[in-house]
Amino acid sequence: MPAHHSFDAVAFARGLMDIESTTGKEAACGQKLAADLRALGWNVREQPVAGDRFNILATVGEPRVTFSTHFDCVPPFFPSSLAGDKLVGRGACDAKGILAAQVAAAERLRARGETRVALLFVVGEERGSDGAKLANTLPNQSKFLINGEPTDLRLGTATRGAIRLRLHAAGKAAHSGYPELGESATEKLLDCLEVLRRAEWPTDPVLGRTYFNIGLLSGGVAPNVIPPHAQAELFFRTVGDADIIRQRVHELVGARLQVEETAFVPLVRLHTVAGFEKAVFSYATDVPFLDNWGTPLLFGPGSIHVAHTDHEFLSVAELHGAIDGNVRLATELLATA
Repeated sequence: MPAHHSFDAVAFARGLMDIESTTGKEAACGQKLAADLRALGWNVREQPVAGDRFNILATVGEPRVTFSTHFDCVPPFFPSSLAGDKLVGRGACDAKGILAAQVAAAERLRARGETRVALLFVVGEERGSDGAKLANTLPNQSKFLINGEPTDLRLGTATRGAIRLRLHAAGKAAHSGYPELGESATEKLLDCLEVLRRAEWPTDPVLGRTYFNIGLLSGGVAPNVIPPHAQAELFFRTVGDADIIRQRVHELVGARLQVEETAFVPLVRLHTVAGFEKAVFSYATDVPFLDNWGTPLLFGPGSIHVAHTDHEFLSVAELHGAIDGNVRLATELLATA
């Protein structure tokens, strides 16, 4: 079926934004998205992920360039509205507005007779990327992956990696009036955190310095009890070999407390093309888990600074700019695929 020539990207985005798709609850939104793509003439495959959740792959031929993003969102859900030039609502820029721009670009390419473009939309990006990991098992001949995240219409040159660590400190409970009979796990943990705060971490000439955040602290049982246990959760945004971070943490504090790694996302160097503003991004994406879909690029409308907020929005002008940018990218990539 030929492409539709009058595609309303704003209406398409709002249709998805008005259906809650908080991670784990993507099924209803996925059903609408699959139906909408079929109505446009795409061959749609639904790949089961877990429970009633599924990824969506839409093709019209053998793809060489694949547009991809996610249709799950962070909580809380709030529906779409238009405020002047602003499309407001959960998913406006992360990532249902981006998804709509990718569909619009693919429709424009189809209208020109181009059939070597695919659309890959996944669940679970906001919590563990289970959708992307499963999508990576789908057989394909794609040479390039254009992943959509809020980049303010810039091409990403790289995304930082991430390591999340949980530190467990053990002590000995005692009456706070007799501290010499116990051992404070809280003080042990605080001492170790101060060592880590003062440590030197890797830097990179392009990505800059490692970011280190102490995100969560907990411990103790009561104010008048020497705390027998304490815990901290740390998050590193990495700029190089993650093993350097792991080894350094163990060298500095591993003898005094237990170090548990709870999450890891590798750093990614991204492909770029001429004619686009470029930038490094500190957030993680599905890109590391979609390496079977070709050389990765990162591009999309909207700002990461309003994603995940209660005032998430995307300007309509930027949405249309993303359509043009996606068409330009795909056209250039297809010429070499």
